[in-house]
Amino acid sequence: MTGTSHADIPMLVDRIVIGDELADAAGGEVFDTLNPATGQPLATLPAGTAQDVDRAVAAARDAQHAWARRSPATRERVLLALAERVESAADDLARLESLDVGKPVSQARAIDVAMAIDGLRYHAGMASKVEGRTIPTSRRYLTITRREPVGVIAGIVPWNFGLLSMTAKLGPALAAGNAIVIKPSPLAPLSSLALGRLALEAGLPPGLLSVVTDDGSAAGEALVRHPAISHVSFTGSPEVGRKVAAAAGEQLKTCITELGGKSALVVLDDADLQAAAQAAFLGIFINQGEMCTASSRLLVSAQVHDHMLDAAAVAARSLKIGDPADASTVLGPLISAPHRERVERFVESGRQSGAELACGGARPPNAPDRGFFFEPTVFDRVRPDAEIAREEIFGPVLSVIPFQDEEEALRIANATRYGLGAGVFTRSIDRALRFAEGVESGNVWVNAYNLLHPAVPFGGMKHSGFGREGGFSGMVHVTREKSIWLAG
Repeated sequence: MTGTSHADIPMLVDRIVIGDELADAAGGEVFDTLNPATGQPLATLPAGTAQDVDRAVAAARDAQHAWARRSPATRERVLLALAERVESAADDLARLESLDVGKPVSQARAIDVAMAIDGLRYHAGMASKVEGRTIPTSRRYLTITRREPVGVIAGIVPWNFGLLSMTAKLGPALAAGNAIVIKPSPLAPLSSLALGRLALEAGLPPGLLSVVTDDGSAAGEALVRHPAISHVSFTGSPEVGRKVAAAAGEQLKTCITELGGKSALVVLDDADLQAAAQAAFLGIFINQGEMCTASSRLLVSAQVHDHMLDAAAVAARSLKIGDPADASTVLGPLISAPHRERVERFVESGRQSGAELACGGARPPNAPDRGFFFEPTVFDRVRPDAEIAREEIFGPVLSVIPFQDEEEALRIANATRYGLGAGVFTRSIDRALRFAEGVESGNVWVNAYNLLHPAVPFGGMKHSGFGREGGFSGMVHVTREKSIWLAG
């Protein structure tokens, strides 16, 4: 490790989690994970390969059969114990996620860790809620169905919400009686490793949860293609998601994918403008805009355009940019130097498209030199067909697009290959329902934005992926239905 001591990093686990062991990679290879706020290494971690995946999957198979036979009440107790361990370590987990991802520690605590705890507790209760059916067929037969665990699940989690995504995958998997192997992003794997250790401390039987890191895609590809994996749950980019879905399909494995987004937040002329401005701010600038549901397209009625543009620009200029460990920081660094360069290319594309740069668009002059910081950026009068209005930027860049009427707003909102999130602000329930019905999006918020709950299905349409996490819809993916005929 360079520049940071182990003692400075809370809950650091610098080995992969397999069975009841914290182990090095079988091949002995390692890689560094960086602190986005300084550009300096945080930790040196094992670079796992197919050999490590084999070990993890073997441990998972050995543990899963016994786990599936445990009572739902037992599985619920273990998951609740894990939630308790996460809650007791909440502050350290938030600091760890902040260091590794660059998000402000206040956001990591209030959003990532809090929602992870809620999700674990919710899915603990789902262990006893998975039910079958009785189907009337004839008087001669009793026909019933039961839902059974699928076996061993592969969970591939992203860097922007690693802890939260991991709990969203392992909660339903374990509640249903499965085992799961997690492959975190090499850009921010530390919270996943820490959660793997906490699970062992909470009493989760060894092997049910393994965490294998790699420095690219070697472990992830091996995991998806492993013949003992029955189901793949992937969250990440559309480009990688297509490859994951294709590889799973070749072996007839079930798969869900939660991919990118280019969400539209629509403000109609009768909206509560103060509430809409607050939602627009939170929708694009929280987590540096590194969110799949980021409301990166602000569609505003021409009648309220000037007000909304001024509100967005004022909010952007007022954000405190700086050290994520500072409780007053609102905007931290982007995840990496290459990612910042990608955001900068999009900003230049916006300039070239003729859009008006209202604020931002550069590296902050007062930010730490070595960190990957970028100013909150607002473009006005963006053409709906401009690149910055079509492609996912995954950064703090807002495109303001005026429209004349509801029909045009809906047409622009749907003019994207993505379909993950959408929002509308209006005082009319009729207008809200028309928009909610017409918009091509898996999640729609009315007079609010980016509300999430573990009981509510979450997922996308079109190139934003398929399948759902959350609620009973999510439990369907981690179980399989069996029909049983009983002759009288």
